[in-house]
Amino acid sequence: MAGRLVLALAQMNPTVGDIPGNLGKLKEVWREAERQAADLVVTPELYLSGYPPEDFALNPSLLKTVEGAVKGLARATASGPAILVGAPWLEDGNVYNAALLLDGGEIAAKIFKHDLPNYGPFDEKRVFTAPPLGGPADFRGHKLGVMICEDMWKPCVSNNLKEKGAQILVALNASPFEGDGKQEHRYALARARAQETGLAVVYVNQIGGQDELVFEGSSFVVSADGELAAQAKAWSEDVSVTSWLLKDALLVPEKTPLRAHSDGEKAVYEAIMTGLRDYTVKNGFQNVLLGLSGGVDSALVAALAVDALGAANVRTVMMPSPHTSKESLEDAAAVAGALGCRLDNIPIDKAVQAFDNALADAFAGCEPDVTEENIQARCRGVVLMALANKGGAMVLATGNKSEMATGYATLYGDMCGGYAPLKDVYKTSVYRLARWRNAHKPEGGQGPEGAVIPERVLTKEPSAELRPDQKDQDILPPYNELDAILEGLVEGDFGVAEIAARGHDAALVKRVWAMLDRAEYKRRQAPPGPKVTHRHLSRDRRYPITNRYVEK
Repeated sequence: MAGRLVLALAQMNPTVGDIPGNLGKLKEVWREAERQAADLVVTPELYLSGYPPEDFALNPSLLKTVEGAVKGLARATASGPAILVGAPWLEDGNVYNAALLLDGGEIAAKIFKHDLPNYGPFDEKRVFTAPPLGGPADFRGHKLGVMICEDMWKPCVSNNLKEKGAQILVALNASPFEGDGKQEHRYALARARAQETGLAVVYVNQIGGQDELVFEGSSFVVSADGELAAQAKAWSEDVSVTSWLLKDALLVPEKTPLRAHSDGEKAVYEAIMTGLRDYTVKNGFQNVLLGLSGGVDSALVAALAVDALGAANVRTVMMPSPHTSKESLEDAAAVAGALGCRLDNIPIDKAVQAFDNALADAFAGCEPDVTEENIQARCRGVVLMALANKGGAMVLATGNKSEMATGYATLYGDMCGGYAPLKDVYKTSVYRLARWRNAHKPEGGQGPEGAVIPERVLTKEPSAELRPDQKDQDILPPYNELDAILEGLVEGDFGVAEIAARGHDAALVKRVWAMLDRAEYKRRQAPPGPKVTHRHLSRDRRYPITNRYVEK
């Protein structure tokens, strides 16, 4: 009836380009919403195509497929709930990021995204057209102020919708996860729009992994006074049914039980686990493998892989060289044993010796240096890729953000892999995540309860073990200092002088900046990995490889 409205917030995990699969999932949700007497199902942004579609949004065949799916879905709404679905939409020669209201067997309204983001991981202005401001959509006696993601971040769109008679603000979103209070920021923006307009805000977000982006869901409703009235689960598909009453010509939400939102190490761990699971499964792999060195990075990646995919689908490989310590062999075995996954031991001594023999004449008169160290790393890369090819598995690279930033990694060696779960995780955060996992099993994780990473792995001094008595700190500053400098350079985009003013030695900051700059060519060749910080080294930070700029 006109005085009451029931909305089903459909927090779903689409796959880019899988229009039939995404459509089938939406139909299941629609049928469930019908059983719960919902009036309207609201999907995330660009749900039918998956987000972000990137240049698929310009593909005529995909756009035609989306149009056919939308029209078929519209016919299904001749009875039962209506659907507000996100999709790329071609109209009058322009492609729009659209929210399409399907009701009564037809497309009842088309709303196009006005504020197209063009920063960080977003380049929507490249593929979509920005329309002029529109008005609310008429829906069964109500006026819905529909916004699409970025439209909610500033008051322009919401104020316009209020002025034109909207009774509620409904935002379709595909807002990626960041581990630094992103959900609190979303709440703050929704409250600001609510208080400016006097309208309640519905926020429906996507979940799941798409290449290097991860979406946690956590859809919610904020009432006109800024109070949180509904909160969906994080990290799982969820349909939240919310009831609304018409009071003083505005739609007011009835409160529902709030689900807890994850934050801190828990949220970051779940984000990486989700990104790893979806990247593996959506790309058609069933199994993964990784080099297990006895160090903390590979131990954490193994734990994440087992939690994401199950121990039966994770194979680990210890590849000792003459410089591998007895402790590393023991620690790798302890990690694999605790996780219940397969561990193979494949020494690389003979392979390294073969390269030494083959290169003896070419290297005559040269002293051993990093070249010989890199040969060891590359022998390990060859072993992993051979096992992957033979078994149809995907290799996981185990490097972290501190290594990727400074170039402390070997191209075609430890950088080999199809996916790098720790690509956006600083070394100091690796330790925090490992300790968190030892104390907690993540929700939905398929690994065992209890500690899975031995204490010795967490306390011993990091080493690549590519030469006698090698330590990371032979080349790098202590990780707590290095990461603080890197966070200033990468996350804050601060200059050397500004970071030095915070208590760091200026010469050291300059050295770290130079390492960061020189390693750009390596990062361009690194495998993808999930974005969990404000500034991902691939998705958000874009610097030329060839340059002669010197930081003062």
